[in-house]
Amino acid sequence: MESEKPSFEPFRLFSSSGSEFLVQSEPPLIPPPPCVEVLPSEILPSVKYAVEPVQLGGLTLLKGRVSTQEVFMLSNSDLVPGKYEGGLKLWEGSLDLVKALSSEVQNGHLSFTGKRVLELGCGHGLPGIFACLKGAAAIHFQDFNAEVLQCLTIPNLLPYVQNIEKDFNVSTGKILDAQYDIILMAETVYSISALPHLYELIKKCITPSNGVVYMAAKKHYFGVGGGTRRFLSIVEKDGVLASSMVAEVADGSSNVREVWKLSFK
Repeated sequence: MESEKPSFEPFRLFSSSGSEFLVQSEPPLIPPPPCVEVLPSEILPSVKYAVEPVQLGGLTLLKGRVSTQEVFMLSNSDLVPGKYEGGLKLWEGSLDLVKALSSEVQNGHLSFTGKRVLELGCGHGLPGIFACLKGAAAIHFQDFNAEVLQCLTIPNLLPYVQNIEKDFNVSTGKILDAQYDIILMAETVYSISALPHLYELIKKCITPSNGVVYMAAKKHYFGVGGGTRRFLSIVEKDGVLASSMVAEVADGSSNVREVWKLSFK
């Protein structure tokens, strides 16, 4: 991925007739687990947690590792609808997002200083941790599974919390009634049926007028039908937020991955 922001034009998915970019039947949305708030003290000590460094250019972050078998009794699955959504795995989009955010900060296009930040579908929480290191005033972490927060996200945060006093909050399911200057999310747009709900959540949580969203994901998720373009079709049809590409990653090892910025028109 290039270190500087490419000059892409705002993305357009609709013709003048308003035809939708992609027409596909949507599977029913399976209800998520109950909504709970997880406190930083609620680590599950019975789960074995290992840590290893992740090198992101000139930045080193810590990556936790726990067993999906031990936490969820699942040996070889990244997705069980309604039960587990892959939060224990470090997906490429999370690393893409941190790299893109670092470039945005270096180029003067983004500042976390004093900002309220929400990371949706956080998993390891690396983008939120990056926001912490760059001066965010408050970082809230959300994931589909409480177990992911208890076994992985919170332990990942502890080395940074010990040195930097921040307003940390972790929650699963429903977000607290709050608004955020910056929303971060990686690999969250794979489920077609969940995309409208995700978009409405973003609009509910983003600070009006000047809030921004940074989204990293694959262009298309084969087998489940979601992807950046399907999500952006919903954004464009609504007409409230404008979208522009920040980075594209085509390394030949996976589907084309992208980082997008959403902001108010």
